[in-house]
This record gives sequence, structure tokens and C-alpha cells, in this order.
Amino acid sequence: MDEPNENFDWKLLQFFVKIIRTVFIFLFWMLFNIFFGLYLGFGVPDESTPARLTGFYTWLGLSLAGYVYFLWRMWRKKMPPPDQ
Repeated sequence: MDEPNENFDWKLLQFFVKIIRTVFIFLFWMLFNIFFGLYLGFGVPDESTPARLTGFYTWLGLSLAGYVYFLWRMWRKKMPPPDQ
């Protein structure tokens, strides 16, 4: 009987893990920012003070830059072509 691991491509699994990790972290980042920005009113000019508004949008910009840097670090390595 054939081993099930012989036909399994571990590099493809690692690729899918990178995709899922990218999407999960983006959704978590958006959930966090939407909660504080819209639900608590930190990002709404009518409901927030100028200091809270400035702090929120500074956080939003810096955390977005950190997320893009994280993506760059995670996706910068090229994958080898699949074996045929």
C-alpha cells in the first residue's frame, strides 16, 4: 500500500498557510480598527475629540505600515516551481 505522504506536496501546504495567515491577520486588523474607529467613535469626527481623532488615524497609518512590512517579509522569498 502506498504511503499517503508520498503524493502530498508540503510546499503547497506551506503556500496555503501563508495565504490563510495573510487573510486572518488582515481581518483581525480590520476588526480591531473598525471596533475602535466606528463602534467606539475614535475615527468619527462628530463623535471624537481632535486628540482622539489624531491618535486613532496615527495608529491606523502606523499599524497599516506594520502590516504591509509584515506582508513584505512573509512573501519576499520566491517559491521554487512545482515538480512535475
